[in-house]
Amino acid sequence: MTVPPDRQEPPPLSSALLGSCPRCGQGSLFDGPIAFAGRCSACELDFTQFNVGDGPAAFLILIVGAVLVIAALVLDASAEPPWWVHLVWIPLGLLLTAGGLRLAKAWLLGAEYRNRAREGRLAP
Repeated sequence: MTVPPDRQEPPPLSSALLGSCPRCGQGSLFDGPIAFAGRCSACELDFTQFNVGDGPAAFLILIVGAVLVIAALVLDASAEPPWWVHLVWIPLGLLLTAGGLRLAKAWLLGAEYRNRAREGRLAP
């Protein structure tokens, strides 16, 4: 099933933010917090044909890690809190990485769909 002619594909950013199908914008892209569903429940687009790999995770860990280290250094230099205050960076890092990972994976899958990227071959 494809998108009906009277309906356009959703914009990439809104599709990624909502975690919706890049083709129809209706079905959910995810089956869990960050695990992709096998197919779109609305248009039956097969999500297993796309491979986002580990790129979003590695990229986010580097970005979130840099932001958190800078924030911890600024806090320590300006307020000199006790050591245990810095324990807040652990759950904050986990939340930022997990939340960002969902968004990054959805955006990358949508980009693969729009550019007709496929594993191991050039797009026609």
